[in-house]
Amino acid sequence: MEKLKDKKPVAGCIFIVIFFFFIAVASIAKSAEIVVNKSVPNASYSAMEIRAIFTMQKRFWSNNRQIKVYTLCDGNPLYKDFVKNNLGMFPHQIRRIWDRITYSGTGTEPIELDSEQEMIEKIANTPNSIGYLTKKPDNDNVRSIDYR
Repeated sequence: MEKLKDKKPVAGCIFIVIFFFFIAVASIAKSAEIVVNKSVPNASYSAMEIRAIFTMQKRFWSNNRQIKVYTLCDGNPLYKDFVKNNLGMFPHQIRRIWDRITYSGTGTEPIELDSEQEMIEKIANTPNSIGYLTKKPDNDNVRSIDYR
């Protein structure tokens, strides 16, 4: 009986190691880079604000300019990665939100683009626009934004 008290539970230690591993992976899982046109106010944005922008609930920047949201098509792997890892949602959830605001007449869904190259061109040439890419492009009219 005494020998069992002296032994530490190995399973508990393994669980803790696995738990922290998944926490570390989740914190670096944000693989999509959120990019904006250079006209967007340079401010600190929260993850909730970014989610509100892409779910079309936040429609204006802090300078009262209307936000122009660009997204890739539903089947694009970067779109799926962005929605899951950056917005913390599933693609069908955000699609449902966009459909509801479109069909109810309370708003419009983001403008859907076919490629990252098209995303770069649209954001570079459209003031107050936002989108996402695999990495920040080498373009003076486009900059990344950090959010917490």
